[in-house]
Amino acid sequence: MRDALLETRLSLPNRRQGKVRDLYDVTLRSGEPGLLIVATDRISAFDVVLGNGLPGKGVVLTQMSRFWFDFVAGTVRHHLVSTDVADVSGLAPAERSALDGRVMLCRRTEVVPIECIARGYLTGTGWKDYQRTDAVCGITLPKGLRNSDRLPEPIFTPSTKAASGHDENISFEHGVELVGRPMMEHLRNTTLALYAKARDHALERGIIVADTKFEFGRLPDEREPILIDEIFTPDSSRFWPADQWRPGEEQPSFDKQYVRNYLEELVAGGEWDKSPPGPVLPEDVVANTLQRYCEAYERLTGSRIDLDQ
Repeated sequence: MRDALLETRLSLPNRRQGKVRDLYDVTLRSGEPGLLIVATDRISAFDVVLGNGLPGKGVVLTQMSRFWFDFVAGTVRHHLVSTDVADVSGLAPAERSALDGRVMLCRRTEVVPIECIARGYLTGTGWKDYQRTDAVCGITLPKGLRNSDRLPEPIFTPSTKAASGHDENISFEHGVELVGRPMMEHLRNTTLALYAKARDHALERGIIVADTKFEFGRLPDEREPILIDEIFTPDSSRFWPADQWRPGEEQPSFDKQYVRNYLEELVAGGEWDKSPPGPVLPEDVVANTLQRYCEAYERLTGSRIDLDQ
């Protein structure tokens, strides 16, 4: 298996880093401003980048996003132009080789400061909110729901970044205060439509999409936002095997919940307090997490992915 790619330093302008992705400004062949997104093999949990990566994870994320952007192209406009490293100008041959399979060449947008989350099942922070308030992000739910129960209807639960950098759940009306009602209604309607389309496709392939998140951005001189960032990956969604779904308990997963569960054991044992720097994952956790990512990809897309190149 290839070594993990933890960072890039390309000879392209305006390099910046997210938790997992490295970003650069480029000019598209059309002449418009573009964005190069490089999916590294870094992995984060609880908003902390961990001490090692998952070799090839960035390839899985990129190829899965490419599949889904193609899948939803008739439903929503999006920023993806190409995932072919040959379309990125200004790279040395060694850089092209290292980046093969893990780049997205995109239209550059102004990011809408709302993270758009669709929940079809009660889990994660939604479950924690429900236990306290019988509601999630101000949306009252029926009493008596269990952990991992399917909701009567999918719900839209936006969030935004707090000053500390953590995601903070907000109500729909709080979102209206931030970006206006027409924008929030568009984000809600688009998020729920995308979730329903992917949920149905995934169920046919034995996978439950419990929840997922999207980001949107505006192109210059356009009011209606387009879909950006990654979509329906194991980093941005909870994927559960449908044949093992058991409401009332935590579910086995195809996403980084496996990593979160390992880290929670460290926290419970007093070995980590969820503050940087993140711990190093042991080899078995790395291997098992990668196996889950790859299985999700292959089930959802119907194609195999080879990370041993």
